[in-house]
Amino acid sequence: MSRDIVITCALTGGADTTKLNPAVPVTPADIAREALEAAGAGAAIVHIHVRDPATGGPSMKRELYAEVVSRIREKNEDVLINLTTGAGARFDPGDPDPSVPAETTNFHPPETRVAHVEVLRPDICSLDIGTMNFGSTVFVNTGAHIERMAGRIRAAGVKPELEVFDLGHLRQAAHLIEQGLFERPPLLQLCMGIPWGAPSTVDAMQTMVRHLPADAVWSAFGISQHQRTMAATAILLGGNIRVGLEDNLYLEKGVLAPGNAALVEQAVSVVNALGHRVASPARAREIFHLGAKAAEAAA
Repeated sequence: MSRDIVITCALTGGADTTKLNPAVPVTPADIAREALEAAGAGAAIVHIHVRDPATGGPSMKRELYAEVVSRIREKNEDVLINLTTGAGARFDPGDPDPSVPAETTNFHPPETRVAHVEVLRPDICSLDIGTMNFGSTVFVNTGAHIERMAGRIRAAGVKPELEVFDLGHLRQAAHLIEQGLFERPPLLQLCMGIPWGAPSTVDAMQTMVRHLPADAVWSAFGISQHQRTMAATAILLGGNIRVGLEDNLYLEKGVLAPGNAALVEQAVSVVNALGHRVASPARAREIFHLGAKAAEAAA
């Protein structure tokens, strides 16, 4: 049956991609502009990281998040805002002593990772579940850290989007949900193709979907050349989708995406080709069980 599909656009991420595609936004003004253009193309949700305007590297500064959110809200009150809490979880063991963090380590207390969420109170924030090898570093999310972050996110009135990168992460998420750490129905994001998590394959996504909590609302994405394939697979399996320059820099092989809006337009075409409709922000709020806006609910 035809249904409404929520499209999330992940605008920039924190990886070293700005040298690979000049369209990857860096400054708050650029990130906000990309958010507004993505919303105009059909994204109901924009997923936001911030970067150091001087270097293009990842940043955790609250004032950068605040500027991005303010710039978006000046022009668009409807699009849903999803702020990351993934920054601050990377540990790179030093050499020769692995107990001493290398200079590339970016590892912070849970309270620091959610501080901007507590202040800005977006509609949604990501919450990564599980620890894994993430490229050449370790992405560390211990059970105790997840619980501390979850408690603060809940107190702020924000809906957490539980990001799972492998089947074991999904098992952990289900356990935490059963313990009552998150309000039901839970919102999950299946992250496919991240080295070294679940691969971007139909079989892997089907397996992940089979292990979702029965009442879960979910979305999925695949990175790089698998973005559209995983989007189509998620739709066919009953989920929602995420696209954007955080996950993929190309429109097609050898053709760099000129911006996030172009990737959203591709996603809209996939949704329509499969006989479904693109959800508006208001409809996305219903599908994701967000209720009143977090800021209004907390007022």
